[in-house]
Amino acid sequence: MTSAATGEGQLPLAAQFVSGPQLFAPADAEQRFGEWLADLAPDDAGAFRAITDQFPHVRAILLGIAEASPYLFDLIRADAARALRLLRCDPQQHLATLIAETSANVAAAGGDPDVMHLLRRMKSEAALLIALCDIGGVWPVMRVTRALTDLAVSSVQTTVRYLLRQDAARKRILPPDPDHPEQGSGLIVLAMGKMGAGELNYSSDIDLIVFFDIEAHTLAEDIEPNSFFVRIAQGVSRLLQQRTGDGYVFRVDLRLRPDPASTPVAVSTASALHYYEREGRTWERAAMIKASPCAGDFKAGEALLAEIAPFVWRKHLDFAALADVHGMKRQMQTFRGQNEISVEGHNVKVGRGGIREIEFFAQTQQLIAGGRHPELRVRPTLEALNILAASNWITYEARDELTLAYNFLRRVEHRLQMIADEQTHSLPDDVGAMERFARFFGYDSREAFASDLLVHLNCVQGHYGRLFEGDPIDDAHLPAVDYKAGAVDQRLLEHFTKLGFRKPVMVAETVQHWMTDDYRALKYEGTRQAFMEFVPALIVGLADAEEPDLAVVAFDRFLQALQRGGRLISLLSQHRDLVALVALVLGAAPRLGDMLARQPQIMDGLIDPRFFGAMPDQRELSMRLAATLEDANSYEEFLDRLRLFGQESLFLIGTRILSGTVSAQQAGIAFADVAEGIAHTLHGLVLDQFVAQHGRIKDQQTAIVAMGKLGSREMTAASDLDLILIYDFDHDAPDSDGPRPLHGAQYFARLTQRLISAFTTRTNYGVLYEVDMRLRPSGRAGPLASRIDSFAEYQETEAWTWEHMALTRARVISATPAFREKIELVIREVLTRPRETTIIANDVAEMRQAIAEEKGEDDIWDLKHAAGGMVDIEFIAQYLQLVHAAEKPEILSISTQQVLENAARLGILSPSAVDVLRPAVRLYHDLTQVLRLCVSDKFKPETAGTDLLRMLARVSNEPDFSSLQARVHETQADVRQVFRLVVEGVS
Repeated sequence: MTSAATGEGQLPLAAQFVSGPQLFAPADAEQRFGEWLADLAPDDAGAFRAITDQFPHVRAILLGIAEASPYLFDLIRADAARALRLLRCDPQQHLATLIAETSANVAAAGGDPDVMHLLRRMKSEAALLIALCDIGGVWPVMRVTRALTDLAVSSVQTTVRYLLRQDAARKRILPPDPDHPEQGSGLIVLAMGKMGAGELNYSSDIDLIVFFDIEAHTLAEDIEPNSFFVRIAQGVSRLLQQRTGDGYVFRVDLRLRPDPASTPVAVSTASALHYYEREGRTWERAAMIKASPCAGDFKAGEALLAEIAPFVWRKHLDFAALADVHGMKRQMQTFRGQNEISVEGHNVKVGRGGIREIEFFAQTQQLIAGGRHPELRVRPTLEALNILAASNWITYEARDELTLAYNFLRRVEHRLQMIADEQTHSLPDDVGAMERFARFFGYDSREAFASDLLVHLNCVQGHYGRLFEGDPIDDAHLPAVDYKAGAVDQRLLEHFTKLGFRKPVMVAETVQHWMTDDYRALKYEGTRQAFMEFVPALIVGLADAEEPDLAVVAFDRFLQALQRGGRLISLLSQHRDLVALVALVLGAAPRLGDMLARQPQIMDGLIDPRFFGAMPDQRELSMRLAATLEDANSYEEFLDRLRLFGQESLFLIGTRILSGTVSAQQAGIAFADVAEGIAHTLHGLVLDQFVAQHGRIKDQQTAIVAMGKLGSREMTAASDLDLILIYDFDHDAPDSDGPRPLHGAQYFARLTQRLISAFTTRTNYGVLYEVDMRLRPSGRAGPLASRIDSFAEYQETEAWTWEHMALTRARVISATPAFREKIELVIREVLTRPRETTIIANDVAEMRQAIAEEKGEDDIWDLKHAAGGMVDIEFIAQYLQLVHAAEKPEILSISTQQVLENAARLGILSPSAVDVLRPAVRLYHDLTQVLRLCVSDKFKPETAGTDLLRMLARVSNEPDFSSLQARVHETQADVRQVFRLVVEGVS
């Protein structure tokens, strides 16, 4: 490949650097860089030393990469000659030459493997070049996004042309110009989102929609268009995103097409136009703002966009869309904790004050006014802001501040993604990692970076808030309407309509019932009077819910079920910002709504300033639990307070899930931490009570071992506790020494029964947890508690493979340190013993088949048991541990996701398999947390409420439920393929 060396008057890249990272641990970085130089050929090492001596910024950049970016450092180490070539080149010329030469080489390639190698080699070289230009301040951030987009567009164009040439050679397509078979082909590839606007981020997926004109193509007569173009779309996706030894080019997402759950990956233009005319939604209009033909038949692509234009750009100021805009705004407010700006852990894309708010700021105004003002029909965000200012839609000050913020946040986003080539937008969670990142970004300290970050986030939030959120409604300015009048009062109906209710008659009748009917929660005069005064503000708060009319219905149902209303009404009237959040809970999660109706005091946690902060760790939970229990006067009161603590914790975590302010992984850990704290407390309480009656046996020890979801810290709101009780004592000792002595095995069996009863007995405050002890040795046939030597012997000589699979998630959650260590040693010895791979593989496959026969595997929304569902992934992780832990014990972990990461790092699991399983685990956990919270029985999309479907789409970062359904189906197919390859050896 030509090196694109600099010509006369052109400076090499190394001489163009103007900035570089700061170091967090300079000695470590120097050592890592020095060790790499020492491994190079002397000529290459000398060349690097010479260039770093001549250009100090080069040294700073290379050391910063060695310290903070494993991905970029791997690219440098993989090919030292390439790195030197890039440092000596003119970047603009080199990138253009690289793209052009790769396109020419692909045209001459002999087959798919050669094409994939060429494209991946181009991507690696371009990725390193673009990163160096970004880190070194050679290119501004929007030049970086343009370069990334050019790379993506060329990759798609080159791949499409290669595939069509293959078909032309087979006479399936008869192009007028064989060198450019895409011309006149009727194949349209639209780039969407950031790719369409020339704004790709560093590790971006590429969003494509593939259309074809069934009436205008160059296919041979016997070739069926639908299957042909579907195969082309699949081929493009495969050639670009399939992992090989050279990595991948781009991850391809085809789910922005019309109704992706029920349409193939290539859609006819006639079907698309019919869909957009009949069913197109506001988010699809917004997506089409940035749509741009990027490959295939460009004339046909431009013609299609012209036909779609009336769907996107309405003739008049689109105030119908404005209602949807407000709905989209409310979703952003209630999802992912958008009201909070932070540094550690903040998501610079969708977090408050982030990139998405700037894009939303511009796009919604384009939607509203673009029909009458064609100048607003531009794709790039910054260009849209400029035209909005020039057209007096926004001030020039707003444009300038948002432009500065956008450039800054996009640079932060790119630097985050350069670390490990991950599609992430979240800053590090802890201060130490934040300090390291700030220095990689070029700051002297975390504090200096945080200062600038917060200025930009707050600036964006301020502009966004003023545009979309308006001023809070003051009670003093509410119209003097009669809320008791009902649907006959026209002024009341007009008031409800202005607030955003679509069914003002229903709302008026419901509110009339509140004011006049005999609700049990309002039977006390003081409570009723407080509620009457609160109704105007309550209505305003409900109007801010995602679905205002449904929020009124849900609140009415809640009010009917409420036992005592005074405390809750007082709390809501004093904290009116919570009304929309409560409406979300009531509308989407009846389980939490019922809990709130029975125990209104569990809502107290919502007004805690810590609610939207970091989730409490085990230490903080222990302190809160101790404070809850400290003045309990009896065993029964102790249990009641434990139950109340558990329910309040479940309610608060559940609300955090619904509001999007915790991830599924964080929620799973939080649920497990609560259960573990309660189990440990209950263990001590029950043991004390038991000892008072039966005494102790010499040297006795007891431990609770968590299995299943509690063991792996992946619990949901509906999880049972899978527990084992293990004990030990002096085997020569007589019976226990209490007033009612018991002998050894009987003593611990009774103790276990008492413990189960404490968990499961129903009181006025409900049940703590259901407890499942079927994972104990011998299952239901075995004793409730196991002596440690018997437990060890059983695992060694009698346990089935499935029991050892379950043991991979075993975790001691309550025991003395010494006894905990003893049990953990037994478990580790079991898991690390050598095993016959074939036997384990057969056992795992047979067990998976047995579960399929018992539970079924055809329902894709049974995320656990479906073919390719969570059980498949868990079995893969458990299988890998059992067959590899003897030689590589580092693979062991209670966390399924961590096992997969360990297996990948150890070379046990291929990168392509991890690329399938990693996002699948995250998707299943995200969806499962919401479904377990909101649905008591099987989830059926056709009968599910709008709030729930929208929430499921949002939590998985999909534009709508149809796209999510398509993704779930595709993910399960991919996971099942990996399962068959890894466990069954079937490719």
